[in-house]
Amino acid sequence: MTTIVAGEVLFQGAVSFDRTAEGLAPVRLPVAQAGLFPSPDDMLMQRAWSPSGVRLRFATDSSRLRVSIVPADTGEEQCIFDLSCGARILDSRTVAPGSDQVDFRLDPSSGNASASGNDLPVYEIWLHQWHPTRVSSLQIDDGARFALPPDDRPRWVAYGSSISMCRTAASPARTWPAVAAREHGLALTSLGFGGQCHLDPLVGMVLRDLPADLMTLKLGINVYGGGSLNVRSYPAAVIGLVRIIRERHPRIPIGVITSIISPDRERTPNAVGCTLEDYRAMTRDAVERLRRAGDETLLLFEGTDLFGEADAQLLPDGLHPNPEGYELIGKRVAELVLPALIR
Repeated sequence: MTTIVAGEVLFQGAVSFDRTAEGLAPVRLPVAQAGLFPSPDDMLMQRAWSPSGVRLRFATDSSRLRVSIVPADTGEEQCIFDLSCGARILDSRTVAPGSDQVDFRLDPSSGNASASGNDLPVYEIWLHQWHPTRVSSLQIDDGARFALPPDDRPRWVAYGSSISMCRTAASPARTWPAVAAREHGLALTSLGFGGQCHLDPLVGMVLRDLPADLMTLKLGINVYGGGSLNVRSYPAAVIGLVRIIRERHPRIPIGVITSIISPDRERTPNAVGCTLEDYRAMTRDAVERLRRAGDETLLLFEGTDLFGEADAQLLPDGLHPNPEGYELIGKRVAELVLPALIR
């Protein structure tokens, strides 16, 4: 097989990279500025190393693909990698702990040709949404053609919590942002950070600086859980986050999404005296203030419309959806949110 050494242009959905002699690891925050993202136990940067939404994108007529990786320290947990073409998931591969390669078989005649006019099918290999992955190379059949086609899909940046990171989704292309992105043909950058969606100003600057045609901000649940913002500071933080983003994205549609249902948290005050319902109300108020100030392309969506009381049986721990629940959110985001944001 012919070996293609992993380079940054092969990846989508990453913010930065860590390069060693063994390969390239995608990171979802600027790794060179890691010291500027303080959090207990550096948890925010740890979550940034999890490649949720990150994939390899390329075109080829090869009948085989092999991704060489550095084995992640996953304990007994297996990693799953998905191969997709357009909206379709063609294959999922489960990789045992310690394995250093992922193999796919494919039929080039079943793929979608590149929109650029290239007759090669365009594929994406989705990295496991939780376990950090260092990619050494991609291998294809000897004599097969290979290209990195231009991507003219609208660019969607999605910010959120563990519910956007989707650790327990069935596979990486079945997280809710991936489901919705595949449905609408969007180039996704997923900045879901488990336990770490606290509207940090430096994260706002990352969002501001990323190329984007539309953006979603799914806010509230981590702030509730950590008691990190109260009735004085939370509305100001929402407004500040949006205004930071607007410095370089003054007109793109931004959808602010309130928290999905969490029955035990709806009316239970947290450490700063706020319920989950309170955070939804404060989010609504912040969005309305911004719209009254002239932000006409800022839209509000209710998380409970995407996953509400009738869906609570899909919350095994009362907080995080199960695999079926994540796909349900993705389908509803595709139906209710993205059509209002895509121009």
